[in-house]
Amino acid sequence: MHAIVVGAGMGGLTTALFLHQKGISCTVYEAAREIRELGVGINVLPHATKELDKLGLLPAMTEAGILTREVVRYDAQGKFLAANPRGMFGGYNWPQVSIHRGTFQRILLNAVEARLGAARVVTDRRLSSFEERGGKVVARFADHTGGQYRANGDILIAADGIHSRARRIFYPNQGDPAYSGIMMWRATSRAKPFLTGASMVAVGTKEQKWIAYPISQPDADGLCTINWLSELPRPEMIRPEEWNRPGSLDDFYPEFANWRWDWCDAAAIMRNAEAVYEFPMVDRDPIPQWSFGRVTLLGDAAHPMYPVGSNGSSQAILDASCIVEQLVGHREADAEQALKAYEAERLPATTKTVEAHRERQTEKEPQSAAELEASTARFQKAVGFDVETVNRAR
Repeated sequence: MHAIVVGAGMGGLTTALFLHQKGISCTVYEAAREIRELGVGINVLPHATKELDKLGLLPAMTEAGILTREVVRYDAQGKFLAANPRGMFGGYNWPQVSIHRGTFQRILLNAVEARLGAARVVTDRRLSSFEERGGKVVARFADHTGGQYRANGDILIAADGIHSRARRIFYPNQGDPAYSGIMMWRATSRAKPFLTGASMVAVGTKEQKWIAYPISQPDADGLCTINWLSELPRPEMIRPEEWNRPGSLDDFYPEFANWRWDWCDAAAIMRNAEAVYEFPMVDRDPIPQWSFGRVTLLGDAAHPMYPVGSNGSSQAILDASCIVEQLVGHREADAEQALKAYEAERLPATTKTVEAHRERQTEKEPQSAAELEASTARFQKAVGFDVETVNRAR
């Protein structure tokens, strides 16, 4: 069996590693002309680090990132409300890792190139179309000059993001992603760590929020890389969403200019941003089907969700593990059955996750440790990463 994997993001590269581990050949095709360490920080949750541990990647991730200890909530005046332990500090057998998105992608890419060979990742190849012929998939790609290329495989796994070409082929009338009315500005800054040095903080309310957490260890000067994002309501989405669209402090900083407290000077951290990126909080409605014959969707191509629960990349990693398990289980029988079995397991689970992220945006902000614990437990149970479920042997 040979798999065509479209997209060299977290989902696509993790899929390639799992395929290789199980003896299934694959080639990854990436639209970008080169894979650069772009973006800001992300969180990889315990149910996903559990899967990455199977690939032997956890040591590299924990060395490059931070093992998040807790999430601490404050009101807009910086007054403590509640704290909730995370990862191994919250009873999981695996950590929650806060890490730069580009660093994480580089760890995955290095592993793919070392294990599969550099030739198995082909850049400057944007998916144009595909068709099935005689039990095979023929995919067509274009480069930035308009050059045309073809690839043959037994299956095609489209991990090509929220603007997935494959999804658009299956659902040509889906329209644009749905905007929540919340605009986010994301950035990283060099600053001294706060609280435990491995704490994530959420300050304010849904009308005005600041979230921050370290994604590197302190250097010789005591400074680390702080990942942060600011959220404000904006009734109309001015520009289409794009992960690496530059933003401006002028668009939001005046409303946060006095956010400084004895435990953290948030305003100074924001002013010292290395680069600011703007991104509207968007998702897409769940769809009824991912797998069509020998082609299927994975990650944000299948289930884009609000980036508010640290779950987007984690769910793509779970997709990758599941699809390869199903391919191994059905390999001698029928690849189409394997893709359907993958869909049957993951589509309902991710639909719940998309809905849980939406509900979390409408629920009341926790005002006490008890309320935070209850809210966290409800959310984790809804999206399947409560301690009991994750720690249970699969």
